[in-house]
Amino acid sequence: MASLIEAAKAPGYPAEIALAISNRPEAEGLTRAAAAGVATAVVDHKTYPEREAFERALDGELLAHGIELLCCAGFMRILTPWFINRWTGRMLNVHPSLLPLFTGLHTHRRALEAGMRIHGCTVHFVTPELDAGPIIAQAAVPVLASDTEETLAARVLRQEHAIYPMALQLVASGRVHLQHGRVELEADWDEEAALVSPRAAYGKE
Repeated sequence: MASLIEAAKAPGYPAEIALAISNRPEAEGLTRAAAAGVATAVVDHKTYPEREAFERALDGELLAHGIELLCCAGFMRILTPWFINRWTGRMLNVHPSLLPLFTGLHTHRRALEAGMRIHGCTVHFVTPELDAGPIIAQAAVPVLASDTEETLAARVLRQEHAIYPMALQLVASGRVHLQHGRVELEADWDEEAALVSPRAAYGKE
């Protein structure tokens, strides 16, 4: 969230961070958003007897603030198809793995256990199937022999902070289109870009 707020300060950035909303009144992000001059709101799921009632209240709060795009950041509740379908093509999420690998939780631990040499993060459109929406952007990092969950998570998090604002920029500027369940991207490509791990031995006999 903080990275999105900071990115949106740049002249010409095509999106404004108009609201930070949380289902947890004590969420640190609300304090950080308010300090940055961003409006905040709380829809506490614990005060609603049913998930549908909570989501209708959440939807109403977003509409009341004129929100056009919704970016999930640290929102740990699984949303129902009703809510997701209302925001199809307008709701983004960042996930700490190179999807479709390692959906769900504990992605860094699972990458280490699988012996991955490259790991990363993904920004995608949200769909009813968990962590399975059309991919907008990804970033990859090397997995080091000395890595722990914490060191690998920190390396991936730095890339999350880089690609989430970029993905939002692409969507808000119209350079990314969701067509028939797939992402169409109008952007320049570096055809030679690659991350190789372990790099030290690459290309040597």
